[in-house]
Amino acid sequence: MAPPIALPETFARAVAGLRSATPRPEITLEEVGAPQRLAPYAFALAATVLRDGDEVATGRLILLHDPAGHEAWQGTLRLVTYVTAELEVDLAADPLLPGVGWTWLTDALDAQAARHRAIGGTVTQTMSTRFGDLAGPPTVGDIEIRASWTPVDDDLTAHLLGWCVLLADTAGLPPPGVTALPNRRPAGAA
Repeated sequence: MAPPIALPETFARAVAGLRSATPRPEITLEEVGAPQRLAPYAFALAATVLRDGDEVATGRLILLHDPAGHEAWQGTLRLVTYVTAELEVDLAADPLLPGVGWTWLTDALDAQAARHRAIGGTVTQTMSTRFGDLAGPPTVGDIEIRASWTPVDDDLTAHLLGWCVLLADTAGLPPPGVTALPNRRPAGAA
């Protein structure tokens, strides 16, 4: 039996920070296999966001570590995320949505004091209409946020909490401690 491989201290601290934070109850995190060809060391989390028992958003957060550093990263650690959620058609069709989606990410990181640099990414909005054997609900809209950034230090607790805020915002969850009012029609409304 081979002895366990010692992880670089920077990577071990970064993973410990990602494991230490507790998200709000609507967000479930699980460790998943990380891509092995992007960096010498990698760690990944998958997230599912539930609202009223229904899955409304999913995400993935990947930590990459290259002890030799990476010029494009401007550091030795890199966080990569993918978040997707179904949206109401009116919201998904809004031409301002990509800018708002990007702000959800940057504001979430800033609100948690998750210091970073070299941030970049894309926000994609899509509309889908099903036909034939796939016919189902009317047109649906989706948002996808793909981004990466370099944390300034190796304590990633604030970055995980910021990512959880991004997930909640993308899923349309109310702020913690606020209860959403049910969608009710007035009596006699058609």
